[in-house]
Amino acid sequence: MERNLTKGSIFKNLILFSLPYLLSCFLQSFYGLADLFITGQFNGADSISAVSIGSQVTHMLTFVITGLSMGTTVTLARAIGSGDKRLMKRTIANTVVLFAVFSVVTTFILLFSLENILTLLSTPAEAFRQAEDYLKICFLGIPFITAYNVISAVFRGMGDSNRPMYFIAAGGIINIILDFILIGPFQMGAAGAALATTISQACSVILALFSLRKIDLGIPLHRYDFLPRKTTLWQILQVGLPIALQEGLIQISFLIITAIANQRGVVVSASVGIVEKIISFLFLVPSAMMSSVSAIAAQNAGAGSHERGRKTLFYALGICLAFGLTVSGICQIWAAPILGLFSKGEPAVITMGSQYLKTYVFDCVFSGIQFCFSGYFCAYGRSYISFLQNVISVFLIRIPGAYFATVLFPDTLAPMGLASPAGSLFSAVLSILIYWKFHRYFTAPHAKKGLSETSSRFRKQAV
Repeated sequence: MERNLTKGSIFKNLILFSLPYLLSCFLQSFYGLADLFITGQFNGADSISAVSIGSQVTHMLTFVITGLSMGTTVTLARAIGSGDKRLMKRTIANTVVLFAVFSVVTTFILLFSLENILTLLSTPAEAFRQAEDYLKICFLGIPFITAYNVISAVFRGMGDSNRPMYFIAAGGIINIILDFILIGPFQMGAAGAALATTISQACSVILALFSLRKIDLGIPLHRYDFLPRKTTLWQILQVGLPIALQEGLIQISFLIITAIANQRGVVVSASVGIVEKIISFLFLVPSAMMSSVSAIAAQNAGAGSHERGRKTLFYALGICLAFGLTVSGICQIWAAPILGLFSKGEPAVITMGSQYLKTYVFDCVFSGIQFCFSGYFCAYGRSYISFLQNVISVFLIRIPGAYFATVLFPDTLAPMGLASPAGSLFSAVLSILIYWKFHRYFTAPHAKKGLSETSSRFRKQAV
């Protein structure tokens, strides 16, 4: 069941691990993309705006859950690298407890805050009711989103990124079928899109749970393993919480930018919503590299093979740069046809959206650099570095940049699209400087000793 990432070709390990993860993320993100695409085939700008706003909120929530679950992936990967079976058991069991509480609390809070969320986002009046229906159904599906990401984090921590891909692939097929039925013949609009997404996510979880029952993990869990352990929970949260907050801040900045755009009317709202969804799709490659670097480098850190972790980082950087430059060039040439896929019969949406996409897409270059370094810092338990630099980036560059671009250039979205790339460029440069100055500290003898001492504390608690 476990896959040892501390041996063999570094590049091959990175590709074999990241490709299934990338496809999993693509399929998970495809829920919202399919909702938006199919909604655009049967409905107008009001429904497109409702689905784009609603899916952005759920997308942010998914990223937060994924970031938090990285604490499980990294902790589990370290345990595998060091051969600590008891730490593996404690990590898996306490993850289940932690996320069960998280999903219940989050569902209630968001359901009671629904109207306030849409008001804060300056949701256009024409789209408000449909956006409310979309989010109400999606919020009820939070336990399914959480369960899928928890199970996936466990598999990836053990070096297996294939099974999560299979689970979400099955859900993606179900989602598309239900979208066409509920949005088309049943004419349920945004509510139909949300219902299709929630049902398909539930199917993914059922398949994942069925698979877990059929697989021998090699680490049988007992009832007492599920007792909350302060040290275990802290180890998971120490890595996962800063990443979750980082992802949350980035997504909140996107939502604030969306709110700024929403104030300019339903056409601009739909344009920005479509481009945000396209960029979220393109961001899957940097996200896959971040998670792959964190899992592979964490296993190697646990085994003391720090040079392999460093080379994994460099390979990932090369992949992300090549990808970012390629898609940036493509969007400069074919921005209008890409927007046309999502908005038939709305030429104003295509024009405004093309302006926004042509500048915003450069974020794929700079965020790729930042995400790779975030994965590396995360593997060594220093995810707070990425969190702190993103706080600065969001509040000093992204949000102010979007606001002043809107005020100074009210007739075009091109300057507004530069706000996010500027923020990512700042984070990328800062990440390079931090790595150049402090990376030797991560892999120094006392750092390795710290990892060993952490494992010792787990072993003592397990007795």
